[in-house]
Amino acid sequence: MITTDSATEATHAAPAVFTRRLSTRRATAQERAARSADASFGTAFTEHMVTLRWTRQEGWHDGRVEPYATLALDPATVGLHYGQAVFEGLKAYRTADGRTAVFRPHAHAERFRRSAARLLMPELPEETFVRAVEELVTADEAWVPGEPHRSLYLRPLMFASETGLALRPADEFRFLLIAFVTEGFFGEPRPITVWVSEDHTRAAPGGTGAAKYAGNYAASYAAQAQAGEHGCDQVVWLDSQERRWVEELGGMNVFFVERDGPARKLVTPPLSGTILPGVTRDTLLRAAPGLGLDVEERRIAVDEWREGCRSGRISEVFACGTAAQVTSVGTVRTARDEFSVGDGRPGLVAGMLSDLLSGIERGLAPDPQKWMHYV
Repeated sequence: MITTDSATEATHAAPAVFTRRLSTRRATAQERAARSADASFGTAFTEHMVTLRWTRQEGWHDGRVEPYATLALDPATVGLHYGQAVFEGLKAYRTADGRTAVFRPHAHAERFRRSAARLLMPELPEETFVRAVEELVTADEAWVPGEPHRSLYLRPLMFASETGLALRPADEFRFLLIAFVTEGFFGEPRPITVWVSEDHTRAAPGGTGAAKYAGNYAASYAAQAQAGEHGCDQVVWLDSQERRWVEELGGMNVFFVERDGPARKLVTPPLSGTILPGVTRDTLLRAAPGLGLDVEERRIAVDEWREGCRSGRISEVFACGTAAQVTSVGTVRTARDEFSVGDGRPGLVAGMLSDLLSGIERGLAPDPQKWMHYV
């Protein structure tokens, strides 16, 4: 959070006005189809972007919707050296009636503000964040796919754009919003295999684990590479102190399904400051009781996970996130053993929650919480 009174006023200024300068030549339907034929994550970008600037003197200003283009940055740009950068990830969908809607943009705006505050960056007002999303989705509305397995992924980013290498929080920042067509994060729906990392940790108490901070993701590469070496899709993060308690799965939150006779309960690690507060996580916690599922936030140790799967008390485990949606875990590998979750196939509860989530996103299921923001 910026510290001076004048800077705070600028940070929370009225929503910015965006000027539009759209591409003079728009991609044809055939060109869009060709560019998004391979819609693997983060490759099929759309035609425009949204930009905003912030300075301590002017606050948020110079909002633009303009053609997607490269950036010109000074070699001494602060964000390149000291990593003052946060981002978000949310999706726009084509609903069954042909309209376009974004899933929970206000919740993503709030998390973006919290991440910025943790990195001593200016907090983008929620209204401005949502307005930027609306502007880009409107400009590139033709890119929002109609296929049920595809969506338009939106990537907001803020980074320190000041020139100068004094070791202090920057006085100038830039906000960017880009978009790309995407399919499932893991490709075709399937249970994934995960590696329990005992050599690396994602976050420590008092650190940046609860922020969507760019450095958290680069720091995860070594553990993810180790998971790949063991034939796994994702890494399981344990707590940094005891290396015992399950925290997250890769860049996603994790849920366990506990069975007690016919009853099923969702259990997920509590938000302790080291876990990213996922919007999909929150959505499932809110929606599960409507499906007859109890929910509980408590710690689960790796040993409990192993024994629970062997006894049948833990019948399912799944990851969730904006990119992953709801993805079942089929196999768990550690440095000492390997065990299956249930029969290794997608679980019933994961399927119910996945269907409910996709139904709301596509306008096929009731949306009593008004999670879909129509553009």
